[in-house]
Amino acid sequence: MQVNWNHLKLVFLFLTVIALYSFADYRSSQKNVDDIVVKFLGDNDLYLTEASVNKLLIQNYGTVKNRPKEELVLNTIEEVLLSNDMVKNAQVYLTVNGELISKIVQRKPIGRVEGVSKFYLDDMGKRMPMSQNHSARVPIITGKITGKSLEDAYVILNYINEDDFLRKNVIGIHIEEEGKYQLKFRLENFVVNLGGVDNLNEKFKNFMAFYAKAAKDKSLEKYAIVSLEFSNQVVCTKI
Repeated sequence: MQVNWNHLKLVFLFLTVIALYSFADYRSSQKNVDDIVVKFLGDNDLYLTEASVNKLLIQNYGTVKNRPKEELVLNTIEEVLLSNDMVKNAQVYLTVNGELISKIVQRKPIGRVEGVSKFYLDDMGKRMPMSQNHSARVPIITGKITGKSLEDAYVILNYINEDDFLRKNVIGIHIEEEGKYQLKFRLENFVVNLGGVDNLNEKFKNFMAFYAKAAKDKSLEKYAIVSLEFSNQVVCTKI
């Protein structure tokens, strides 16, 4: 019987690679965590600090640094980070150098509710608590706060944030009642009666045409109320 030495060599090499990999993996699992690195992703990293993240881990998971890597349950650590009201998304992994890397995306507020309860409305339309570390410069929402009116405010804010002029100039939404919303502008004396959230594109198109003409005529300061509630027209009330 002829022995295929090339075949045996390949089998031996394959088994050697597996053994080396298993040994390296075992040695790696026996190492301790040398350092904890927190990375905040995106442009919204103001509401949590690295110290507060480490404190959150210690309080809810225990000490991580100098702990054997094999004892860590990464999914559980991610769940701990996600339990914080300021965290939108979190990813945790270990490096071969013994670092525990936490990549965190913080929630993004787009409006601030000023009522009996004070909180942010985030970019997913959910309530977000105020932060002790930073106060966001976003439009203030006042008036009759209800679940439905906040849903409508979220629709309005999303539209505003898609337009450069509106995003820079609208500083507030006042809820007179469900379906009746009023906008406040940064530099103008007038308020804009928006009505409901129907036909927003048409309403703001009409408003921008009015604003451009009134700015050219230097008559913006003459108006107290600009109403967009009526179909395809802008109705103004002078001071």
